[in-house]
Amino acid sequence: MKKSILLVLITVFLSTTVCVANVAEKPVRLAVAGMSHGHISFILGRPDKGDFELVGVCEADQELTGILKKRYNLDSDIIYSDLEKMLDEVKPEAVVAFGSIYDHLAVVKACAPRGIDVMVEKPLAVSMDHAKQMAALAKKYNIHLLTDYETSWYPTTAKSFQLVKDEKNVGTVRKVVIHDGHKGPKEIGCDKYFLDWLTDPVLNGGGAIVDFGCYGANLMTALTNGETPLSVTAVTRQLKPDIYTKVDDDATIVVSYPESNCIIQASWNWPFSRKDMEIYGTDGYVFADNKNDMRIRTRNTGDEIALKVTANDVAVYEDPFAYFYDVITGKITQPPYGLYSLENNMMVVQILDAARQSAKTGKTIKIKPTKE
Repeated sequence: MKKSILLVLITVFLSTTVCVANVAEKPVRLAVAGMSHGHISFILGRPDKGDFELVGVCEADQELTGILKKRYNLDSDIIYSDLEKMLDEVKPEAVVAFGSIYDHLAVVKACAPRGIDVMVEKPLAVSMDHAKQMAALAKKYNIHLLTDYETSWYPTTAKSFQLVKDEKNVGTVRKVVIHDGHKGPKEIGCDKYFLDWLTDPVLNGGGAIVDFGCYGANLMTALTNGETPLSVTAVTRQLKPDIYTKVDDDATIVVSYPESNCIIQASWNWPFSRKDMEIYGTDGYVFADNKNDMRIRTRNTGDEIALKVTANDVAVYEDPFAYFYDVITGKITQPPYGLYSLENNMMVVQILDAARQSAKTGKTIKIKPTKE
């Protein structure tokens, strides 16, 4: 009798455990808003990891929809051309935005009242007006609103921040120089659907100044823990006006802080693709040359040391959607002014707004603290 009772209790316990595990592992219902961004492959081509279930995709351009449907073998039942209809019918728990930067506001306006968490591709918004509306909606409806940057996934970014945090390595940061860009979106083969809005001053907010200037603003805001800059000075160029007729294709932005300066060099004119960062302190420097290679020189190291850094060496999410999942399911809490955070990316848009104004007027723009 005792054995029978024990067997029943064990069976009940195991059944309960399995049920709890199944509930815990239930994938988050995910939808895609817009598919014209060249990075759409990041999500549609992502292997099934069991964390998300793709329940809907929305794109107004039927020609593009047809191309992507075939390329990614999308089920016709999950394809929509109307965002609100998709949200109401498939009821996603999370949405990732892969349309124009201008469209980010419309996505948040549709998702926030429905309690749907959102992650957009960089930058957060085309202007502070849009950014403030988005932040207000996120706060009112208590949703997560993240911004994804490729450099947020880099092991060298995480390692650089770690080294800077330990002041014995570089001392007080005085200057940061950040280079981001490539030969140009047309030159590297971006399709017409992406180019149509990427080279539009309204839909993208600018050219290289926005497309690549946002990386440096994002990284520096994280490095300074959200310190408000004193001023922003920027110069933009149109070196290929026959290709990029409406927007700049090269930008240099100087962001000044009480104890440091950040020089952001954003370009569609580099002879090769690059995303690298140089951090200079009172006692040394850290160079993040790419995703995995970096160089360090400090008073303690003497000569320069080359490092190869991987995700096994430092805590970093190399998959932004895995990070999104862990944030919205409560497994992790975003650090204040972390790379994906709303606070950080509000500051990014404020810096970009000032940079555009500076480039237009030829004047240095003083920065006022952001009020969300």
